[in-house]
Amino acid sequence: MPKKSPIHINLKKARSVSKVNTDNRYLWNHKDLLDVSALSQEDVLHLLDLAQSFQEINSRPVKKVPTLKGKTVILFFVENSTRTKTSFDVAAKRLSADTFSLAKSGSSLNKGESLKDTALTLQAMSPDIIVIRHSSSGAAEYIANLLPCSIVNGGDGWHAHPTQSLLDAYALRSVWGSDFSGKTLLILGDIEHSRVARSNIFLLQLLGARVRLCGPRTLIPRQTDFWGCEVCSDLDKAVEGVDAIMCLRLQLERQEAGLLPMLSEYSKRYCLTSDRLMKANKGAVVLHPGPMNRGWEIASDVADSEQCLVLDQVSAGVAVRMAVLYLLGTRNN
Repeated sequence: MPKKSPIHINLKKARSVSKVNTDNRYLWNHKDLLDVSALSQEDVLHLLDLAQSFQEINSRPVKKVPTLKGKTVILFFVENSTRTKTSFDVAAKRLSADTFSLAKSGSSLNKGESLKDTALTLQAMSPDIIVIRHSSSGAAEYIANLLPCSIVNGGDGWHAHPTQSLLDAYALRSVWGSDFSGKTLLILGDIEHSRVARSNIFLLQLLGARVRLCGPRTLIPRQTDFWGCEVCSDLDKAVEGVDAIMCLRLQLERQEAGLLPMLSEYSKRYCLTSDRLMKANKGAVVLHPGPMNRGWEIASDVADSEQCLVLDQVSAGVAVRMAVLYLLGTRNN
């Protein structure tokens, strides 16, 4: 399986504006959700509109509808997860689907069973949707090509995290409105090893925003020319004129690989502080996919400020994943 694949962005298409499709008969042509690069702008806008309607359900006293009653969703998480796994579980249950969880520690993968045989075993139980998180880039696509049920990529290696970028777009839309043109978002930190960054770079440009990257040169990928992003290694300059800043998790295992300076030096140069945030445009917001390393990637006062959308992202995650499960779970109805 490939370790990572480049992102190809049609900037002309990304800058275009499509009419939001609110038709309940919208034709969803996708068996799986593996990467946002497979979605059109119209697909994305329809999904975000649908998520907004599900958000209303999440505010009710009884947070449950029978939409996916009788459907089965398997959560197959080979890597650890708090937010993604829990929100998919909550999303499926609020749509009345049955959910079952499988982790690597409790599966036969620990006994040497191949991913193929594990996937075929799960398929023999007739699930409607499998949500997979895996450390290998391409794992989700591999089992999607193998199985007839729908596959949702919950994050694969460095490659993609489609539902994270969709919930980030949803959170930003609550602040910016539906028109992202003229907006600039800064992605800050370990871009090289981030599936969150790769998915967001594509999706935000598809919706019309500009994306700027900042981090140590050792953690910026070489293929940024293909992404159409501005790259800056000086955070104090990078924050100027941006409307949002997305901090990425500092992956401490990269320190052992010699790709980072001392943590104290990294914090000094790349931690988002309130002073640096003040250099951004008025009303700029802060995002983080979590978990946060306070004091290294983001200062505590920034993380706890009203400008920080971290908890809004978590809330959006349930609604967006409800929309994803609904579209995949009802596509053959």
